[in-house]
Amino acid sequence: MTYHELVEKIRKIYSKKDASAVNEHLAIQFNIFGEGEGAYYVELADGGINVEPYEYFDRDILISTTYDIAIKIAEGKLDIQEEAYAGRLFAEGKLGKSQLLKALVEKETVKKIAKKPAEKKPAEKKAVAKKPAVKKAEKPVEKPAEAPAEKPAETKAE
Repeated sequence: MTYHELVEKIRKIYSKKDASAVNEHLAIQFNIFGEGEGAYYVELADGGINVEPYEYFDRDILISTTYDIAIKIAEGKLDIQEEAYAGRLFAEGKLGKSQLLKALVEKETVKKIAKKPAEKKPAEKKAVAKKPAVKKAEKPVEKPAEAPAEKPAETKAE
């Protein structure tokens, strides 16, 4: 895969995402090494997503990885923070902000799931609190009679 093919593929993936509800700014620069080597950025701003084949110097996060991991991140199959902690990519910057991108990708995934026809589930029975069964006492149990308390021994005074 060439660098230009990679950027176009990433652009196509993100163009299907709806960022209209995003009111924060996020800029992530991806430095790709190996196949498809080069730099591009993904920017969330003003309710839209921009993918451009340039460096972004005022970025929030810088990621160095391979093209296949970058594609899986865009598709929502991998999480930036989890991959960084596992050592499969290098990331620096405000990693907490990557959750904004993750939420955007997951939102799209939820939409796809919601469009599938609902599976029929067997009707669930409502849980009804049952009163505990009361057993009839056969015969009251008698306590053994307590022995009378012993009196302290009296000492005779002489």
